[in-house]
Amino acid sequence: MRLDLTTLNLVLAIEQTRSITKGAAREHLALAAASKRVSDLEARLGVQLFERRARGVEPTEACRALVRHIRSLHASLHALESEVVEFARGIKGHLRIAANSGAIAECLPADLAAFSQAHPQIRISLEDQTSAEVQAAVAEGRADVGIFTPPLLDNRLQHWLYREARLAVLVPQDHELAGREAVNFSDLLDFDLIGLHAGASAQELMREQAQARGRTLKARLQVRGFDAIAQLVEAGLGVAVLPEGPAERFSRVFKLRLLRLDESWAAREYRLGVAQQERMPAVLQRFVDALCPQSRTSSEH
Repeated sequence: MRLDLTTLNLVLAIEQTRSITKGAAREHLALAAASKRVSDLEARLGVQLFERRARGVEPTEACRALVRHIRSLHASLHALESEVVEFARGIKGHLRIAANSGAIAECLPADLAAFSQAHPQIRISLEDQTSAEVQAAVAEGRADVGIFTPPLLDNRLQHWLYREARLAVLVPQDHELAGREAVNFSDLLDFDLIGLHAGASAQELMREQAQARGRTLKARLQVRGFDAIAQLVEAGLGVAVLPEGPAERFSRVFKLRLLRLDESWAAREYRLGVAQQERMPAVLQRFVDALCPQSRTSSEH
């Protein structure tokens, strides 16, 4: 017996109604046929899916696990249907991109706009994740391409240099450090630091650097979004280390001073990664070539 959608949908219906009779009716099956499908499935899987009770059935833990997979399958089938339908509307591909906050704030939007203009029939979806989450999403097939900052955490990726950038410091205009042009990281450790949520690459890097100096990072506030960080710094709640691009923009919009972070680790890279594969799909290859022209002649693993 093979697993088929009719049987899987029946299991889901029974789990939701707590009744084989009601589940069979919802799936337009005769009660005897529904009961046989459930029995055959239990025999094939070697587990009991439902405990028969006087007033219906109760799903077992094995059934609950199976139902989670059925729901995931439904979501995948819906996505498959939606994507295939798009071909009838002239869409010739779908590119799923995962990127960290720094890349999205600093350099990715202009490149996405240029790519979309050159390839209007390719639909793009973009998700903001931490660098670790980006790498996992690409390696596990939940994203087609990822943009992240090192270190590389998953050797299932092949990757190339996308952009080079720097970290910078934002302080309030009336802060005691505001008169400087540059600061060392040690200069910041006496102050409350406002940063991104735990797991963000810059936040983890600062935590490691503080520990290397025998200090504790005073992470007073952690938020999602660089604009929120800038407003909190302006309000005098602390100082912040941000990618230089958005930091420079915020220094013009808010009452903030932009300072150079005089540390070797303030220089950072954005890497573009895809899952290792012998031949990339055409849509993905076009995107990689557009953002990393050097990928045509070199590959880094």
